[in-house]
Amino acid sequence: MAKKYDAIVIGTGQAGPSLAARLTKEGMKTAIIERKLFGGTCVNVGCIPTKTLVASARAAYIARRAGDFGVVINGPVQVDMQRVKARKDAVVRQSNEGVTKWLKNMPNLTVYEGHGCFEGPGAVRVNGELLEAAKIFINVGTRAYVPDMPGIKEVPYLTNTGMMEVSVLPEHLIIVGGSYVGLEFAQMYHRFGSRVTVVEMGPRLIGREDEEISAAIKEILESEGIEVRLNARCMSAEKRGGGVAVKLSCEAAPDETVGSHLLIAMGRVPNTDDLGLDQAGVKTDARGFIVVDDELRTNVPGIWALGDVNGRGAFTHTSYNDYEIIAANLFDGDRRRVADRITAYALYIDPPLGRAGMTEAEVRASGRKALVGRMMMTRVGRARERSETQGFMKILVDAESKKILGAAILGIEGDEAIHSMLDVMYAGAPYTVIQRAVHIHPTVTELIPTVLGDLKPLE
Repeated sequence: MAKKYDAIVIGTGQAGPSLAARLTKEGMKTAIIERKLFGGTCVNVGCIPTKTLVASARAAYIARRAGDFGVVINGPVQVDMQRVKARKDAVVRQSNEGVTKWLKNMPNLTVYEGHGCFEGPGAVRVNGELLEAAKIFINVGTRAYVPDMPGIKEVPYLTNTGMMEVSVLPEHLIIVGGSYVGLEFAQMYHRFGSRVTVVEMGPRLIGREDEEISAAIKEILESEGIEVRLNARCMSAEKRGGGVAVKLSCEAAPDETVGSHLLIAMGRVPNTDDLGLDQAGVKTDARGFIVVDDELRTNVPGIWALGDVNGRGAFTHTSYNDYEIIAANLFDGDRRRVADRITAYALYIDPPLGRAGMTEAEVRASGRKALVGRMMMTRVGRARERSETQGFMKILVDAESKKILGAAILGIEGDEAIHSMLDVMYAGAPYTVIQRAVHIHPTVTELIPTVLGDLKPLE
């Protein structure tokens, strides 16, 4: 006999626990299902552990630069990878255990540890038990994409998940994929002491960004000693001694790079292939992401999809916003939509890239009249004080409405400073509001009004 619930949540990533808390608070008898790690990707193998590792790598980097600041360190700076991993594990454990304890002690919530699979529009089986509910929320996330490149099944390789278990320093780390995840690992491990080569199939790094941003990021990474190989359109892999050789072309005597470790960082695929979505009639797109409307409803009444699995955000912050949208629509009488969300994210290399709104390419494609302001970070007092002057700011403004269309800060504290523009964008206010604001000196944000005071037509 099926167990009856008012709601079922499949997956405990960023959106799931908060949604379960709201459902139970509203008096709904709720079940939540997790087949592996409570807290999902971000807590266990994504943003929290990687940014913890980034912090350790930055500490090593700053220590090596101590002399630039008049600080003397006797002897070479050494990195103990086992202690680095132990610190990361402790941070992850605290977050994972916090989510687990919260869920398992939540009133009116039943936690199932196992693989959930649909057996109908309102029925999910887990551990041999059939659960039924009028409302089901899919929050199963994504996993690393591994391409079907020749030889990949015959060589040892890592993804972002496997990298979390590495406790030794790779002699030479080859990273296939020149986008956000790959570049964060590239700089991190180079600062730990590895030789690093980034291999990218496209003509530039981070293809979704404007060309000047891609070029500046490449320059930043290469200035630290990271090797970047672009246009690797015909790759294959093979064992070579105790390591891995990645061939970069299909010529008779192909170009290749040989390393001790191989990391695949070529994007993500949704965890929808074993959910039984066909039994429920839930539609997916060509890549396997669940198709949802602007309120995150699937094509099947009573079923929603949140987080990375719906392909509408792919960030922890957008996943949480998915929860907010569903909760507001279900319980608050406050119609909220995905379309209200402004694109915003960061690349956590050092210096970081903070992005909000449209890229320059998107503004040009829209055909609207626009203004643009630019400033090199060499003009920013905070950057000069810290001897970290790489990068630049760029802000795009609609020439007629005077609203900010998009912004990028590639530079020290760019991931924080970008929010001053993001908030003005959400307010729908003209750029003159922030241009006339008096900001604190010396900060990165204080130069934003200066950039906005020198706008020029986007030609």
